[in-house]
Amino acid sequence: MTPNHRVVISGIGVITPVGSGVDGLWRGVVGTDAAPPASAVRTLTRFDPTPFRSRLAAEIDDFDPLDSMDARRARRLDRFSQLAVAASVQAIGDARLAWGAVGGDGAGCYIGSALGGVAYGEEQHRAYLERGLAGVSPALALAVFGGVGASNVAIELGLRGPVLANGNSCASGTIAIGEAFRLVRAGEAPLILAGGVEAPLAPLTFGAFALIKAMSTANETPWQASRPFDAGRDGFVMGEGAAVLILESLDRARARDARIYAEVRGYATTNDAHHMTVPLPDGRQAARAIRAALADAELEPSDVEYVNAHASATPLGDRAEAAAIHLALGEHAARIPISGTKGLYGHPLGASGAIETALCALAIDRGFLPGTANLAHPDPDCVLNLIPPAGLQRRPRIVLNNAFGFGGTNACLVLTTVK
Repeated sequence: MTPNHRVVISGIGVITPVGSGVDGLWRGVVGTDAAPPASAVRTLTRFDPTPFRSRLAAEIDDFDPLDSMDARRARRLDRFSQLAVAASVQAIGDARLAWGAVGGDGAGCYIGSALGGVAYGEEQHRAYLERGLAGVSPALALAVFGGVGASNVAIELGLRGPVLANGNSCASGTIAIGEAFRLVRAGEAPLILAGGVEAPLAPLTFGAFALIKAMSTANETPWQASRPFDAGRDGFVMGEGAAVLILESLDRARARDARIYAEVRGYATTNDAHHMTVPLPDGRQAARAIRAALADAELEPSDVEYVNAHASATPLGDRAEAAAIHLALGEHAARIPISGTKGLYGHPLGASGAIETALCALAIDRGFLPGTANLAHPDPDCVLNLIPPAGLQRRPRIVLNNAFGFGGTNACLVLTTVK
């Protein structure tokens, strides 16, 4: 018989434009008594954005890789791998795991990313054009293959169990967590570091998304540019970030007296099989992913007490997600508090689902539901019970987290309190 272990989140490592670490992220998203949360979106500074119709991004200003690794190691890694390793080291510390106790033949790592080291490859291509092959870093070949983030984490922490990567667009981080959850639940790994990482801010990479008119052009008011479910939304704002969670069996976590944020109860993924950039308008395949995740958790739609929506702030995406929520949850959809938080930290593509899974776990742990940033005029075509920007003081017991991406990928996770 296949074991069926309960799986919990016992550690969180996160690096975002609004704050890093558990407390930094939480302050950045819910604010403090003295100050409400503020958007990190602004005019791009990493490179000159004037050639593009969209000139906005959410950048991480305070990341120092030397906080997590020595200088020699940092020099050998591009920004994508630095973020992956740093978030993983953070998660280990937050879980209060002894460094030597993490590795071994069983523990593993799953990392999702839409673009991985592509931005670094772009940087090295410029060097090649300017100075030929002599100007290219020897690290290039080891920075652009799909599994580099997970592999570098494994090397750093000595993880000899399953180490995998996926590139399922903006659902990548959620899929990494979901697949890791299945592995731990089945008893095939005692502990897995799982999450998403993205470092996409380079001219050609950024420009490719501007070219297809997917990003906001609210260049004069960057702090209001990302407006999930708002009638005035006009596209997403690209960001960078990383989130890695420690997933382990409940029995193992309790045996070491670990702090437990939440339990992962269900997961499912489907595909629209419709279009590379346009979601299925009626949301039926996204709804099927929601229902399947709830069935996996052995829960009903009426059990859900909070939905953290994908809410990328694209006109078509938010409308399709609203349709999916209504299809999946029925009449209960009109009563469930729902929010989208990308208005604060932008859309870090494959990392977004992992960051938002961390936020769901913290909402359960800290008894507060983050608000929908920049929501001023809710779209009448997205009839949902949206939490206003200030958030809502409430401790949810059962939370649904959605992540949808290019290629029609849909992924959903169900998190609950631990009984």
